[in-house]
Amino acid sequence: MKIKISIGLVAIAVMFGWQAGAQTYDTNNEVVQTFAGSAFSGYLDGQGQLTMFNNPNAVVSDSQSNLFVWDSSNSRIRKIAPDSTVKTFAGGGNQTSGVGTNVNLSGLTLCSLAIDRNDTIWMLAGGGGGIFYLYEITSSATITNTKPSLFLNNSSDIPLFGLCLDSSGKIYISDPDANKIYNYTTNGVLSVFAGSGNVGYADGNGLFTAFNKPAALACDSANNIYVWDSWNYLIRRIDQSQNVTTLAGKYQNGSNLDGVSTNAAFNLIYQMSADNSGNIYLACGNSIRKMEATTNVVTMAGSFTQSGYTNGAGNLARFNGANGVCLSQGSIFVADSGNQRIRQISFNPQPQVVTGANLGIGTFAGITITGAVGRTYQIQSSPDLNTWTTRATLLLTSSPYLWIDQNPIAGNKFYQALMLP
Repeated sequence: MKIKISIGLVAIAVMFGWQAGAQTYDTNNEVVQTFAGSAFSGYLDGQGQLTMFNNPNAVVSDSQSNLFVWDSSNSRIRKIAPDSTVKTFAGGGNQTSGVGTNVNLSGLTLCSLAIDRNDTIWMLAGGGGGIFYLYEITSSATITNTKPSLFLNNSSDIPLFGLCLDSSGKIYISDPDANKIYNYTTNGVLSVFAGSGNVGYADGNGLFTAFNKPAALACDSANNIYVWDSWNYLIRRIDQSQNVTTLAGKYQNGSNLDGVSTNAAFNLIYQMSADNSGNIYLACGNSIRKMEATTNVVTMAGSFTQSGYTNGAGNLARFNGANGVCLSQGSIFVADSGNQRIRQISFNPQPQVVTGANLGIGTFAGITITGAVGRTYQIQSSPDLNTWTTRATLLLTSSPYLWIDQNPIAGNKFYQALMLP
């Protein structure tokens, strides 16, 4: 399927008028860890930090907590299992459609990635010359781009526009050049959902509204559509009656500021994701922010003014191109493009006891851990299963990982492992 999208100068416009404002950090004790990827750009499947990406810039999650990442400079979709195992899901072949790695996705510039309730991935990507394709990728990695053509306005191939799906499988596409939000059903019917096409700012209903370069989209559990109205620097909401309401942001003020509703300000949003409680998570380049259902906007992690790579508490963590965001496994996952990593933001993390099949006890004094590569573990021992003493703290560099007690003593000794936050 070929799609013509016009997106004008969105990428240039968001660079102007930038200012730093006050940050208010969330109070849920968010901690940032690296889930997959290393500091090295490249292409390597594997587990955890023993893998390589090349500018990963979008991420979604399916119902089984698998992550799917658009690895842009490798022109592939990578699949990351809950245990952080990375495999290539699609791309790398020579066919225009087919299954998984038989399909050629090279030369495409990603515009947006979304996933529906059947775990079908939808991808808007440009092939140059202003021609865009809508790829449908099933959970079995069957890929097709033969949907009926959408003829939207076109004057550029800068990839900043939005894609999302509601609970019924309807597809919503923002067209920044046309200043409209389209509703597209999988049987090929395209209609305007909101926007008159006039450049400007006006709340209202359906066609009697105005946007200025609408970009990233998200859909919540009530099928409300959230729009990053990029040149107005506003987050707008469209309900299923097509009523458009401004929720947050300062009109044509590209600063960064946490606060409630129009007291908050945004300079840039790459991707948005909604949870089941009405919270919207925002990938903002150097920071991950959250707009609560009450329209209170806070920072979860990162900085308005500093980029880099630091794990740890949200206010200390640093990103370098936090371009993608999604929810999975009760955590937030971030495509950190410039750091070549997928980062995980956990809420109130606690040490987790490693049990069952993930522990192996042999004839040696020690244990074997099957766990998440790149995470930190603490080894403890006890003579009676009541009093535990820390014996070692280590970074898991492989899985399974054999740890041998270098100071065994006579008598009974029991071991346990804790995966640290």
